Amino acid sequence: MKKNILFSIAFLSLLFSSCSSTKSVKTTSKTPFVWENANVYFLLIDRFNNGDKTNDHTFNRNKPTGKLRGFEGGDIRGVIQKLDEGYFEKLGITAIWMTPVVEQIHDGVDEGTGFTYGFHGYWTRDWSALDPSFGTKKDLAELVQKAHAKGIRIMLDAVINHTGPVTAEDSAYPNDWVRTSPKCTYNSYDTYINCTLVENLPDVKTESNEAVALPPFLVEKWKKEGRYEQEVAELDVFFAKTGYPRAPKYYIMKWLSDYITDYGIDGYRVDTAKHTYEDVWADFKKVCDQAFADFKKNNPTKVLDNNAFFTVGEVYGYNIGAKKWFDFGDKKVDYFANGFTGLINFDFRNEAKMNYEDLFSKYNTILQNDLKGNTVMNYVSSHDDGYPFDKKREKVIEAGTKLLLAPGISQVYYGDESARPLDIPGTTGDATLRSTMNWDEIKTNSETQKVFLHWQKLGNFRKNHPSIGAGVHRQISASPYVFSRTFTKDNYTDKVVIGLDLPKGQKRISVGSIFKDGTKVREFTSNQIVTVTNGFIEIDTPNTILLIEKK
Repeated sequence: MKKNILFSIAFLSLLFSSCSSTKSVKTTSKTPFVWENANVYFLLIDRFNNGDKTNDHTFNRNKPTGKLRGFEGGDIRGVIQKLDEGYFEKLGITAIWMTPVVEQIHDGVDEGTGFTYGFHGYWTRDWSALDPSFGTKKDLAELVQKAHAKGIRIMLDAVINHTGPVTAEDSAYPNDWVRTSPKCTYNSYDTYINCTLVENLPDVKTESNEAVALPPFLVEKWKKEGRYEQEVAELDVFFAKTGYPRAPKYYIMKWLSDYITDYGIDGYRVDTAKHTYEDVWADFKKVCDQAFADFKKNNPTKVLDNNAFFTVGEVYGYNIGAKKWFDFGDKKVDYFANGFTGLINFDFRNEAKMNYEDLFSKYNTILQNDLKGNTVMNYVSSHDDGYPFDKKREKVIEAGTKLLLAPGISQVYYGDESARPLDIPGTTGDATLRSTMNWDEIKTNSETQKVFLHWQKLGNFRKNHPSIGAGVHRQISASPYVFSRTFTKDNYTDKVVIGLDLPKGQKRISVGSIFKDGTKVREFTSNQIVTVTNGFIEIDTPNTILLIEKK
């Protein structure tokens, strides 16, 4: 018990101040942000942290729900609190992806898994408004501003494919906006698109280019809220500027682009991307790019760098082995050629079972060749994948090592870093993946703290070195297992050497040709400085990992 208490005290000192090794290798302004190396923290707003208890029961959402299927209280204010505490910085996070912030249906439905409210953000009622359970526009503006001040990007979640379910309180969008049948059979390209994903989830007619009027219920809503004239005026400007017809998909694109022009968000994760024709996303990217350019022009002091607006698609079932193509069976589609810089890699959580070199070399070969100029986002667990790499959280150290050191973007799902349980008794369906964040365990449980420290060290090393996710991988030696990553862009070059599964204590490893003899290098986990001699370094550390960078 005494040992655990001492460990907790030491851990909390590290978490809420800063560890010496992290301080000494703090990211400098010379380290460019590269999306291909991003360390993305994905959180469900409602489940992350409750920063404002006054918005916990908006729209009278008080009906009994299935377990973990109602609003639990998390909000944007809670994310801001963790930003202020430095939580994301200490994890080496460079981008935060949040579930949709838009106004959700007011009532709930039971899809066979228990009565459920739209706590997850994917059941839109009004794209032009924030759901008050998540926060206010002022909250969102503060979040983006504070994140940017720390060099952290904000990525929101875009849903164009469908509205929220119809309920007694939530009117259906008109028939020229949505279809309510047939239900998708997923047998061919068209049967993924011109259909509803599930019963009572109206499918937006994204294939249509026919002009439609605003939904009457939305007009009435805006008038009650005193913003009808302003919204209509903005729509007039958008359609005049773009030349697009007033079709449903373009209305939604306008509303989603407002979060770029108004707040300066940096990217969108796009939901259900394979359930619309791919040209929708090519148009969406054009709209986002123009909005981002407008934001930068109107807010020159808020521009972080020259990175383009980032889009990553959820093409469910896509894996990196398919390279640029997703195969529907009767048709193959290249989503990278239709608006996406990256796609979520749904097979990493399975391929993470491979050994290090097989995993890293496979990803390197594809990313440096077939997907050069594009990328994938890897994960070990997520909000709607019932087969995570480590559902029982028995391999959390290995999970962190493979995810954070793999080529490509790393997606840290909230609680990966703290072994938040993914198997919750009494839940049905994906609710088990969406428990509330285990903050108390981070503060008091010494085993949880050890896991956190592992993810923290690797996350910060990744943050400081674009070569980890975006660079070229080469094995230096198989036993002991040592490899290098190198990255060059314009006048910037980054090189690192990493050793895994090494013995504790004294170690001697080759650095290949990465660092010349006489070069002083730093081992990140121990903050020791050593000199390269005859192509090798010798060092004594209590860790089984070596993270070597130039001093």
